[in-house]
Amino acid sequence: MGLIYAPERLEDGIEALGNEPLFQAILEQAGSPRFRRRRNGFPTLLHIILEQQVSIDAAAAMHRRLVSLCQPLEPGPFLALDDATLRSCGFSRQKAAYGRGLAEAVVSGRLDFAALAQADDAAALATLVALKGIGRWSAEIYLIFALGRADIWPAADLGLQLAVADLMALPARPSEPALRQIGERWQPWRSVAACLFWQSYLHARKRAAPVLAPELYAAEA
Repeated sequence: MGLIYAPERLEDGIEALGNEPLFQAILEQAGSPRFRRRRNGFPTLLHIILEQQVSIDAAAAMHRRLVSLCQPLEPGPFLALDDATLRSCGFSRQKAAYGRGLAEAVVSGRLDFAALAQADDAAALATLVALKGIGRWSAEIYLIFALGRADIWPAADLGLQLAVADLMALPARPSEPALRQIGERWQPWRSVAACLFWQSYLHARKRAAPVLAPELYAAEA
């Protein structure tokens, strides 16, 4: 029984990209990326909302407090939490509104995670960004890590921007539009390329891949 890593067909993508000197260097120095796949569902998308504009560690701490007060972490019980409880978990007023909007979308059927998993990349992205509080970065992270999509390029991600600037010897951190253009060359494996760059970013800073709560991860194969 092995762990499930994101995105799907990770090894195929590494093989396809591995002949490029840029990625050869990453693989030799930092090894293959091993970012665990997350479950497709409400808790994972809520956790990505918590990750917005805060560190991964801070978001994980908020999630732990929330889980201790909301069992199970599902839309119905989440909607029953009052403002004070959400504040005690670290939710800002804005993130509380986003979380409740997400929960309401699931309860009403406007967001169907099973259907989302069957949608193509463009349709899945459009469904997610239609939700208040889910911007393109959040949607793209969800597509890579919860839906396992292999050709997503989250160009607004700070870590990705910094890693590309370092490894490609750019004069400055690329803007989101500039990075989107750079990433076009790695289709149809842009998610794999992103994971390789993130692997290099973490290795250069002597950091490991983030560890989330066990219940957020997809079941082992």
